[in-house]
Amino acid sequence: MGTNPVIPKNVFMESIPKAISNFVDRRQSFVFPAPAVIVLVLIVVLPIAFNLYLTFNKWTIGLGEPRFIGLGNFVELFTDERVWNGTKVMVYFSGVSLALELALGLAIALYFNRNFRGSEIVQAIYIIPFAATPVAVALIWRIMLNPEIGVINYLLTSVGLPPSLWVSSEKMVIPSLIMVDVWKWTPMITLIVLAGLKSLPADPYEAARIDGASALQIFWYITLPMIRPVMIAALMLRSLDNLKEFDMIYTITQGGPGIASETLYLYSYTVGFNFFKAGYGSALMVVVFLIVLVFNVIMNRLRHESSAI
Repeated sequence: MGTNPVIPKNVFMESIPKAISNFVDRRQSFVFPAPAVIVLVLIVVLPIAFNLYLTFNKWTIGLGEPRFIGLGNFVELFTDERVWNGTKVMVYFSGVSLALELALGLAIALYFNRNFRGSEIVQAIYIIPFAATPVAVALIWRIMLNPEIGVINYLLTSVGLPPSLWVSSEKMVIPSLIMVDVWKWTPMITLIVLAGLKSLPADPYEAARIDGASALQIFWYITLPMIRPVMIAALMLRSLDNLKEFDMIYTITQGGPGIASETLYLYSYTVGFNFFKAGYGSALMVVVFLIVLVFNVIMNRLRHESSAI
């Protein structure tokens, strides 16, 4: 009667790494991305899925379990005055700040796109606000805009101008926050537009000068059309953060005075983490996400149309 061959233990142990190696070789397209996919699922996909689950539930953290209410949270949005106020503040703040940053960024990029003495030093100093930590910048501006001890009012009064309440005034709080946002983020727009300017071909400019075109005509009919896709791309990148601005506004005003500077994004944070209404706060976050998504889809379409011209 035959007996089964005995496989030495060391041969069996050596076969395991070889089997794993063969499996990896045959499934490289799945094995190598697997760690990144797993991490992405854990820190992105699962939180998004849980947030969507909460939007259809009423749940106050610490008081019972989530209770399914369907579209109840979204229905409540239409009757919540603070939602409409937050949307108005967000549109006002983002619309004005993005427009100013784009216009100033283009103007400064055109200035930097020249050869002048000390240009490298000037550009290095210019990007300091962009490189600084947002919360640190907000803390400094919070002190500077203080109506009593702030340096801004000191400079105004020293030249005979009246002081302002700045972020302590309902009328001045949004313009003050816009000023801070423009000061910090215009360098980012400038760098992107400047890179686009330096990549433009020289032939159209030489032909235009030969034909006697003025500097304004060259800018309007040559530079602006060719740089438009880059400007739209810069606007898209900036809008992703601007429409969800939180650090700077929360650090300087916490949404005050009253709710004068409370954006929709800041209100969703207040609802979720101060009032502990996780379901309603999640619904607000979905609305913010949709606003950002729609804006960027429109900008992306404009960018493709500009590139096709």
